[in-house]
Amino acid sequence: MTPEFAVELLKNLMLQAVTLASPVLVVGMIIGLAISLFQSVTSIHEQTLAFVPKALGVVAVLIILLPWMLRTVTGFTIAIIEKIPQMVH
Repeated sequence: MTPEFAVELLKNLMLQAVTLASPVLVVGMIIGLAISLFQSVTSIHEQTLAFVPKALGVVAVLIILLPWMLRTVTGFTIAIIEKIPQMVH
């Protein structure tokens, strides 16, 4: 395996990880921002008020995007398996 091939492989891996994680993280961030704004306006500072909606939002996004995530991971895995002969040389 050449250094260029290894760098390309790691670059694709990192891009795949960011692509898969970003929708979940964005939804968690938006919900957290909305809850923080609500808590600031109403002066209610309850920890469960921040946690439960974030957890429900993240679970909902995971359920909705699970087919796409599985297709993406499967495609990436197939591409890596097809590149195994190049890794040997």
